[in-house]
Amino acid sequence: MQIDRFVEKNVVITTVKGRLDSSTSPKLDAFMAAIPDGSSVLLLDFAELTYISSAGLRVVLKAAKLAKGSGVVLAICGLIPPVHEVFDVSGFSTLIPIHPNRDAALATLA
Repeated sequence: MQIDRFVEKNVVITTVKGRLDSSTSPKLDAFMAAIPDGSSVLLLDFAELTYISSAGLRVVLKAAKLAKGSGVVLAICGLIPPVHEVFDVSGFSTLIPIHPNRDAALATLA
């Protein structure tokens, strides 16, 4: 799994590539624990996320709770159909705003 973070239009974007499962989720968990100072919007770009397990979902939920507690908006974009289905079945689609792609998310969030 590869994780990158950058800022675009005042939105902190974290891209995740590969599989988010029990062996890789601690890496994203540690990465998301450090919300950059002055951030008001975090976007998880999962366009290149090929798989997410329950361990990965736990990390996303923890990040959403941390963001909310810090007054930061957390959103997700770019879910491929199998990953989007996991978010729908688990109910996460109702908890976290999901945008079809980065451009749509930035148009709404920035």
